[in-house]
Amino acid sequence: MGIQVLIVGAGPSGLALALFLKKQGINLRIVDKNSGPGTASRAIIIHARTLEFYRQIGLADEIVRKGIKVDCANLYKDGNVIISLKLGDIGADLSPYPFLLSFPQDDHEQYLTQQLAALGVHVEWDTELVKVKNTDEGVDASLKTVNGIEICQCRYLCGCDGAHSIVRQQLGIDFPGGTYDEKFYVADVDVVQKETKQGVNLCFDNNNFCVLMPVRQSGTHRLIGIMLPDGNSFDDVKMSSEAHLNVKMRTVNWFSIYRVHHRVANSFRVKSAFLLGDAGHIHSPTGGQGMNTGIGDAVNLAWKLAAVLHKKASEKLLDTYELERIKFARKLVKTTDRLFQFMTGKSFFNQFCRRFLFVPLFSVVTRFQRVRQVAFYTVSQIGLNYRHKKFLICEKSVQEGDRLPWVTFKDGDNFLSLQNLNWQLHIYGLAQDQLYDISTSRGFVLNVFPWNEQAQKRGLKKDTLYLIRPDGYVAFISRDQDIKNLDFYLNKEGIKTFIAKA
Repeated sequence: MGIQVLIVGAGPSGLALALFLKKQGINLRIVDKNSGPGTASRAIIIHARTLEFYRQIGLADEIVRKGIKVDCANLYKDGNVIISLKLGDIGADLSPYPFLLSFPQDDHEQYLTQQLAALGVHVEWDTELVKVKNTDEGVDASLKTVNGIEICQCRYLCGCDGAHSIVRQQLGIDFPGGTYDEKFYVADVDVVQKETKQGVNLCFDNNNFCVLMPVRQSGTHRLIGIMLPDGNSFDDVKMSSEAHLNVKMRTVNWFSIYRVHHRVANSFRVKSAFLLGDAGHIHSPTGGQGMNTGIGDAVNLAWKLAAVLHKKASEKLLDTYELERIKFARKLVKTTDRLFQFMTGKSFFNQFCRRFLFVPLFSVVTRFQRVRQVAFYTVSQIGLNYRHKKFLICEKSVQEGDRLPWVTFKDGDNFLSLQNLNWQLHIYGLAQDQLYDISTSRGFVLNVFPWNEQAQKRGLKKDTLYLIRPDGYVAFISRDQDIKNLDFYLNKEGIKTFIAKA
């Protein structure tokens, strides 16, 4: 069999894509122009929704063990904690992972690379994409290796090659947006005297913004903030950061200054070539959303490519990748842009709000459970949905396009059923006899769970049929378990069968 998918870029998005494709029996190559894995920690936050995806392929528990759970957020003013928000208290019954996980990108990539190698796929380093040509049969990719130029013929090409993506440039896709005036600094530091609470610690006032949180189990912490206009070294920010967060820092293991961009590609697909991760969207680091969004791109595209390549779905299914992911990317960029402007903006309004309104208003609204829940839904990305209408979270009832709610039972939870990466039917309550007969004759997965109070609380309806996609989102709902309407939906979407080849 020839190469079905060529992945360009071995960052988190490319590695996650490769893992999810390989788990579904896809023949692939993954190449990267660098000589080996990255050594800088860069992105460090893994959110609940990403861990839920990793759970589907059996990686979440080990990743959590390797990382550091960050289950609270502390807001500082003048060196004192004025607000402390317990993430675990908010999301305990919403996700198996009611916390932020600190797991530095270099360790993250190394772990994913090892898992991929265990499946027989090795990253091809020192291999640079130089030309892309869409053909009737797929894509001809010209690769520059240590031995010269190689032409790789593949059915699909996936560009996971970062903000300066060669794939995007070769496809002629515009990358509109802009660059913020402010310069960010990022440092990994050893803390010798730390009076800050455990968790993510934030301080922003009229003239300063900085964040400190644990990054490695060895005790290293990540410090992020906005550089002074004339600053260019760690010494320029050390004293002010220590004062604002009531901490003493010693060794600087890594320090960098960079500018933040906010851009979304005009398209995520040209024929048989796709963009994922930073190749398609970049934004401010507010909320630690970037890497998680790229991994979400990978999971979304992987099951669709697998279904088409295994002839379980028509090419029409691939159209939904851009439709679903570009909508979210645009909203994310807009949201993080607003938050960034609020935290750093120089306008009178922004400065007035930061100085006099934010703290008292935030302390009041976060006392309400619904507000706290919405915050967790948003930051953790479990509230991301693919509804055809507007983006909503925390609805009273589950709708088509929503993430399947997490429900626990005496002997486990409903997310355990998602580990086979297949389409499946869920019933919470009683299934009609016809569903058992059809699942046997057609060979698709039927999961019947006992009805309980938590299922009702999470918005599920008793005895209702839910069709669940391989990525854990609800595709179709039938209150009366109507098989004819289910078949109509599948035909309309180009899905030929539930079962993907394992």
